[in-house]
Amino acid sequence: MYAQICSWNNLLLAFQKASRGKRSRPAAAAFEHRLEENLLDLQADLLNFTYRPGPYDSFYIHEPKQRLISAAPFRDRVVHHALCNLIEPVFERSFIFDSYANRIGKGTHRALNRAQQYARRYPYVLQCDIRQYFPSIDHAILENLLAQKLKDPAVLWLCRQIMQSGVGVLSDVYNQVYYPGDNLLSALRPRGLPIGNLTSQFWANVYLNKFDHFIKQNLHCPAYIRYVDDFLLFAHTQPILWKYKSALQQQLDRLRLCLHAGACPYPVTDGIPFLGFRIHPIWRRLKRRKGIYFCRQYRLKQHQYQHGLITLSTLTASTRGWINHVRYANTIGLRQRIFQPPIPKPNA
Repeated sequence: MYAQICSWNNLLLAFQKASRGKRSRPAAAAFEHRLEENLLDLQADLLNFTYRPGPYDSFYIHEPKQRLISAAPFRDRVVHHALCNLIEPVFERSFIFDSYANRIGKGTHRALNRAQQYARRYPYVLQCDIRQYFPSIDHAILENLLAQKLKDPAVLWLCRQIMQSGVGVLSDVYNQVYYPGDNLLSALRPRGLPIGNLTSQFWANVYLNKFDHFIKQNLHCPAYIRYVDDFLLFAHTQPILWKYKSALQQQLDRLRLCLHAGACPYPVTDGIPFLGFRIHPIWRRLKRRKGIYFCRQYRLKQHQYQHGLITLSTLTASTRGWINHVRYANTIGLRQRIFQPPIPKPNA
């Protein structure tokens, strides 16, 4: 498998994926300017086991909540795509159907549809998410999970290089948690995957794959959905969901993860806040803060367009993207209120 990862065709495909929609950005343009030379150098580093990831460029985003995003150099992003091109199919066959994040043919809107289907069939839901998921991912546990399916030592070496490059990137946002059997040296365990890496998004599914199967096969929960670290369990009675919850934390202890406190079963008729929407059995709404955030961004782009800082096509593309997202909910009235006033023309 490692030879396939390092092959010219795979590296070229990886570059094409990494540069999709980003070819005008300086890093991608610089790499493409000397594409053959850069790919050959990268191939040599991989084949000679001299490849070392570069430093991350970290920044915060504040929607929907503050997150530290760490962007790898473009050269490393090509490696991430080259690796995932080969290892994703190996793990994809083992993922459960109702895991929807970062998978072909899945995504946000399919997860919302599935959640609403379950809300029509079951009266109660248990909504959970994992506290500090990406900063908490333990490297030793992840490497063991990868080694169970990846038998090529060279592939595991590359995975280890990428993992080690992210050690400490999220240390400032991680609060130390001690699990049964831990000692003071447990604080030194390598942990954390940078949010922003393609490999991090994929490994996030690998890390919780056995947890998914535990819920389906051991707890026999017939209605379960997961999107990264947000997941929903449905049942006909609340006591069943309380039973599920006590078993969930015991299983997560083995992965050195914690549930957010306060999760408890409630009726689906109360509305399920999930992936930026509030889902009811018959209808769904956009979360209020999501609508407020878009209105602010829309007014900002209108101002930029009016002063000639962006083109009408840029404003239109951004607006259409948002409309295409929120049309999966009952948002006709909201869209009419936002877009009823005409867009002012640019200043002369």
